Amino acid sequence: RWEHPQLGPIPPATFIPMAEEMGLISDITAWVVESATRECSKWAGEVGVGVNVSARDFRGLDLPKTVDKALKASGLSPKRLEIEVTETAVIEEKELAHLVLSHLAKRGISIALDDFGTGYSSLSYLSALPFTKLKIDRAFVLDIATSARALTLLTNVARLGRDLDMVVVAEGVETEQQLDIMLKHTAIQQVQGYLFSRPLPA
Repeated sequence: RWEHPQLGPIPPATFIPMAEEMGLISDITAWVVESATRECSKWAGEVGVGVNVSARDFRGLDLPKTVDKALKASGLSPKRLEIEVTETAVIEEKELAHLVLSHLAKRGISIALDDFGTGYSSLSYLSALPFTKLKIDRAFVLDIATSARALTLLTNVARLGRDLDMVVVAEGVETEQQLDIMLKHTAIQQVQGYLFSRPLPA
């Protein structure tokens, strides 16, 4: 969230598309990578941090160089950093995405496919790219307590991720009932959402 001094909290859905359109997104990404790795290096144990990157970053930013520089400056282990990309970013820049993400994966950095199910959902890139985590969009979680069809869909998407040897995460978990259903019926290993915490400062 962007805490603006006059406008208050501005959500990413508002300012990220604008930053992409204005050609500022890669400057923001570089700043976020540097800030996130520096902050995470202060955290206890093996707690890691995930950073979202834009499709524009594959052309507008030397992402491997930016990440390497941030890791070196912060002293953070590559294993504690996760780079998150959306289906849209992967499809828009398929060749570059493959090159960049493969380089990062070889460094020991985790690669997560974020908001799975909201983009093109072409399954071919799931085997072509070095994903270690599949993050299922909250749209798949929303109705699982009231719709058997929704639960079946979530269960099968989760099984696909597990069969491809990825850690599977459900996004947008907001109720104990949703969590209980997942624990009982799916092979999902990790969850995130307002049930656990709203967005917080460091």
